Amino acid sequence: MKIAIITGITGQDGAYLAKLLLEKKYKIVGITRDMSKIKTFNLDYLNITKDVTFDCCDLTNVLEIIGMLKKYQPQEIYNLAAQSSVKESFKDPLTTLNFNILSVASLLESIKIFDKTIKFYQASSSEMFGNIKRLPITEAFAFNPASPYGISKASAHWIAINYRSSFNLFVTSGILFNHESFLRGEDFIIKKIIKKSLEIKNGRVDKLIVGDIDIRRDFGYAPKYVEAMYLMMQHSEPEDYIIASGKSISIREIIYYVFDKFNISKNKIVVNKNLFRPNEIKNIYGDPRKAKEKLYWEYDMSFFNVLDLLIEEEIKNYD
Repeated sequence: MKIAIITGITGQDGAYLAKLLLEKKYKIVGITRDMSKIKTFNLDYLNITKDVTFDCCDLTNVLEIIGMLKKYQPQEIYNLAAQSSVKESFKDPLTTLNFNILSVASLLESIKIFDKTIKFYQASSSEMFGNIKRLPITEAFAFNPASPYGISKASAHWIAINYRSSFNLFVTSGILFNHESFLRGEDFIIKKIIKKSLEIKNGRVDKLIVGDIDIRRDFGYAPKYVEAMYLMMQHSEPEDYIIASGKSISIREIIYYVFDKFNISKNKIVVNKNLFRPNEIKNIYGDPRKAKEKLYWEYDMSFFNVLDLLIEEEIKNYD
């Protein structure tokens, strides 16, 4: 039986990845910094909490990581742990930069010291590219991050490449564009739009207050995107892959679609310029051809189809 360690296991991607790997007959070890504060809602929702072994580890401490590797002897590590909010990275850039960069360097250094055969997946991000004038984005594009989060992810990505090329480690990075599900955190825009629309429909709130709704993003479906993570780790050679739908859609289009579903008037939308991000990316979408051709990853979902799934699930779970 293969053993996989997943950092950030309680997040959206960690939960769906754990479910997938359990279906593949892996033993799963989920890492957290504090067992007393662990939130298992996502794992509970997928009915897999009982199948996961949890343990504590400071991912910026090499000695602790090596102890974890000795204890579990994993074949694969999926590193999904990060301060992942762009908004929060502007509020607290030092915490974002420190953890997102140092944790990756510490994990890879520990693998180099303990067992170079351990495969490592790094969760990179489309935010590394920033404002790009030529689209779609491919793996060959230069990084131009527009936020502390994007800077931290670009730094971590280059650390991963350096360890792969310098020490012959199996290190693969998934450059994932936005991907959504019912398990998405409350502070992410798609979740907010759908939940607030339900509350407007049910008379609990009167308005949807949002920032810039004319920005465009490449949105996909999270359960399908974690399949690409698994495929990267099974490939014969470690490489970096863009995982994206290949199209962008504006926040305005998404809000209008959801409002029409609930028969809500557009005058319930309130744009608050205080919610605009500094140095905002106006439009971004990726080219997933490499993943489709080399990994045989399959993805052809329209984001409107994804929205239908998310709306249905939110209604089912609405309290």
